[in-house]
Amino acid sequence: MIDTSGHHIVYGELQDYLTGELLPDTDDERIRQELARLLVERLGYAKDELEPRLTIDTCFNDIRVQTKIELTARINGKRLFILRYGPGSLVTREKGAIAAARMLDSEYRIPLAIVTNGRDAELLETDGGKVLGVGMECIPDRRRAEELAQTCVFAPYADPQKRDQALRILNVFDLEVCCFGSGCRPDLQ
Repeated sequence: MIDTSGHHIVYGELQDYLTGELLPDTDDERIRQELARLLVERLGYAKDELEPRLTIDTCFNDIRVQTKIELTARINGKRLFILRYGPGSLVTREKGAIAAARMLDSEYRIPLAIVTNGRDAELLETDGGKVLGVGMECIPDRRRAEELAQTCVFAPYADPQKRDQALRILNVFDLEVCCFGSGCRPDLQ
């Protein structure tokens, strides 16, 4: 039976491509699964190099927000890039993706971030926020990721003021307000 009680239609459950975990089967989750398959089957990443569904928790003004990072790619033991999915415009997702890449790892700023809506993508460097590439072809294949890992800087992101700013960006940009105050189930996104 299809659950239409929230803002996402839930078709049932699906099995996560990377972990085998059962997840709610939504249109957005189907795209996330396609992205994982793309990275493994076409771009050459090993499944164990990809970390799905990592989170960053923030709280400002008593508003708690959990930021979800769809995928993180680890090359030679270091996180090289995060991949964030969201429907719609990519440019509106850039600041949030950069902030997430700066904050996810406590030891260093993850040097690259990818934003995608499943049809288009942008590759961003996370130090200054410059767009390095556009289109789905900008997602680096495994060989290119190895090259990037040799040239990217994995610098600590330690400035307390900049860390606070990045956390505030995540708290604002990832706040679920589509059904604020109603029966919305954000856990199904």
